[in-house]
Amino acid sequence: MPYIYTPVLQITATQSELETLLAAYRRDGKSIGFVPTMGALHKGHISLITLSINENDVTVCSIFVNPTQFNDPADLKRYPRPVESDREMLENAGCDILFMPSVEEMYPNEDYSLLNEDFGNLDKVMEGKSRPGHFAGMITIVNKLFTAVKPHKAYFGNKDFQQLTIVKYFVKKHRLPILIRECPISRDIDELAMSSRNRLLSVEERKAARLIPSTLFNVKEMWGRKTIAELKAFVESEFANEPVLKLDYFEIVHFETLMSLMEPISPETPIIACIATFAGKIRLIDNIRLQ
Repeated sequence: MPYIYTPVLQITATQSELETLLAAYRRDGKSIGFVPTMGALHKGHISLITLSINENDVTVCSIFVNPTQFNDPADLKRYPRPVESDREMLENAGCDILFMPSVEEMYPNEDYSLLNEDFGNLDKVMEGKSRPGHFAGMITIVNKLFTAVKPHKAYFGNKDFQQLTIVKYFVKKHRLPILIRECPISRDIDELAMSSRNRLLSVEERKAARLIPSTLFNVKEMWGRKTIAELKAFVESEFANEPVLKLDYFEIVHFETLMSLMEPISPETPIIACIATFAGKIRLIDNIRLQ
């Protein structure tokens, strides 16, 4: 039986040790890929790890449940933390380094100061409107992680589209030498977008949540034949008929500016439909490119 080499996953909890682990790669001019996560990994995360492995000499994954991007303390408390299974998944995927810092490591002396960034409209709509302070906390920790890892490429999934848009804006604004790789949404067999929060859904909630992707697919199919007002009315009626789900928002926006759109629309305008819903206490988001 042929010998199969399995890379050893190196795990560190401190920025200083992480720098030591990466020093040899930097010295030899090797490329560093980075996948930031909050853990509770799934196949979508692993697809990002695999892409990074294929494109870089070394791949770093971080697991850190960032307290400053949760505007609901109960949401932070119930966020899943299956550390051992996460480690096994990363090891099996061939990830090189797992950076798993403590809250004290990333926010020493309980200094939870946030970056004061002006993102214009980008952080004031949709998720920004529904989750005040979320993006300030998100970009603060992303910046801290970028500083610690200093990657050549960083990989983000398109499910968190608004987050991705803000990270791209931040990197461009500050001229950071990091290429942001946008990765497609990974969907489960029932088409629900893969999310760490999915494991918190009850059987009934999971079944009802299938309405989210099916509604988006229907919007995509009707695009060009229905007005935006008609599409919004359709989505609202669909969710009004599903008592397990509560619609937070459904927006059709410009792909780059996130501005809400109204008719008429040029065929050249890049457009995306974004949705957020509650299944019980669990908040789920998804999106689909329309044109």
